Parts: sequence; C-alpha cells; structure tokens
Amino acid sequence: MCLIALASGRHPAYPLVLIANRDELHARPAAPAGPDPEHPQVYGGRDLLQGGSWLLASRRGRLAAVTNVRVRPLDATFPRSRGELVRGFAVNESDADAWLDALAPVAGEHGPFNLLLWDGNALAFASNHPRFERQPVAPGLHAVSNGAFDAPWPKSNLSSRALSAWLERGPPADAREADVSPLLDSLADRTPAPDAALPDTGIGLELERRLSPPFVRDPTYGTRCSTVVLVQHGGIRFVERRFGPDAEVLGESDAWLPRDP
Repeated sequence: MCLIALASGRHPAYPLVLIANRDELHARPAAPAGPDPEHPQVYGGRDLLQGGSWLLASRRGRLAAVTNVRVRPLDATFPRSRGELVRGFAVNESDADAWLDALAPVAGEHGPFNLLLWDGNALAFASNHPRFERQPVAPGLHAVSNGAFDAPWPKSNLSSRALSAWLERGPPADAREADVSPLLDSLADRTPAPDAALPDTGIGLELERRLSPPFVRDPTYGTRCSTVVLVQHGGIRFVERRFGPDAEVLGESDAWLPRDP
C-alpha cells in the first residue's frame, strides 16, 4: 500500500472513511479481497508470497493498513514482513495502544513501515523509521504515502482533497447506499505532479515523476488495487477494484461486513 487518505470524525454516520492505493510488483501473487481462510471475521486482500496483507478490516470493528517508507536500498530484506503487521492486528482483540506496546521491541525487524490502526474506538499511527514512534491520530483529514505521516506529497494532497469534497457532498447515512465512484475515480488519477512539488527521496527525478500520481501505471511495478472503506458503528463497507499492468480493471468486489455482536 503506497497511498492512504482518511477522514476521522468528519461525518456523523462514519467514524472513519479510508481510501487507499496499493502499489506493488505486478508479478507478486496476491488474492483479491475476501475472508481470511483462518480468521473468517477478517476481510481484505492477501499477499500470497508472505501471507500478510496491506489492508484488512474485521467484523469486530477493527482495521489496519500499511505503507512502506521509501528508504534506500529499496531492495533491502528484513526478517519480518510489513504485511504481518496488518494481519496481526486485524485478528487480535487488543486495543491499539496495547498492541503497539507489544510491537515496540520487534518493530525494527520489519521493513520500514507506516502503520494505521483502528480498534473500533481510537485511531493510531506508528512507524519504525528512522526509529519506532507512535501517536494517536486526531480527528480530521490525514494522508500518508511513503514518507512521514501527513507529509504534503502531491498524491497525498490530491487524495485528501477528493475525500473532503466527497464528504462535503453529504453521503447517505447508510454506507451501503453511498456512491463511492468519485473516490475510486480520484484514486485512478495518473497525472504526474510538477517537478517543483516532488519529494526528494533519493531515487532520482525520473522515478519521482513516475511515482508521483495517486495511480502508478507501469508494466512492472504499479497500482494493483484501489480500496474504499466506510466504517460505521453497525458494520464496515469494503470496496476493492483490482488492476493489471496496463491499468486494465481485473475485477471489483463490494462487501458489507456487519459488526459481530
């Protein structure tokens, strides 16, 4: 997952709205959004290489999402995957603070990450680059890509504005009736950012340009799926649209996860 924008406490019916794009090698095997085979209360896509995920929601009202932090060397290896963090929280029952307490001693064993956790009551952010840090996420609009939390990267700003505009139009109180197509359209934006607005992450100007839009189109590495998650007290709506190397839509799923009693 390389782009996440979220709105917390910005709509009376939705404690949390999250939109995200997952960028990854097209050759890396993944399962489309669906119930976890070992934990059917958990729903989302699965990385079939290491078994984790980039974004999962739970019928217990939980949600976790991760992005990598762009740090050279880009191909460095670590003993634990970032996807393990997402799955580990989604299947757990601890609140975000307690779960992060347990993560702190081993956070450095994972590749550099940005991690967002929703435990049904509170929203938290954690990162292990350059060292392990954590913080509660205040109500409002936020975004994170492959740099610091709320860093004003062009793709983060575009997605935050699109999410704000969608909320201002007044989506219906029932998430199942909401038209999420404007959010998916915003995630499909392939317009490169102006050079003056690009971050400098040490990968060179040409690659910064290619990775600057919300949607990355590339035959080898690019956007694999776009996701919209609408959290309500009674359940979670989880919409995923999947793409191939040439931005061809490969499939779409739209699931309602009622809250377990």
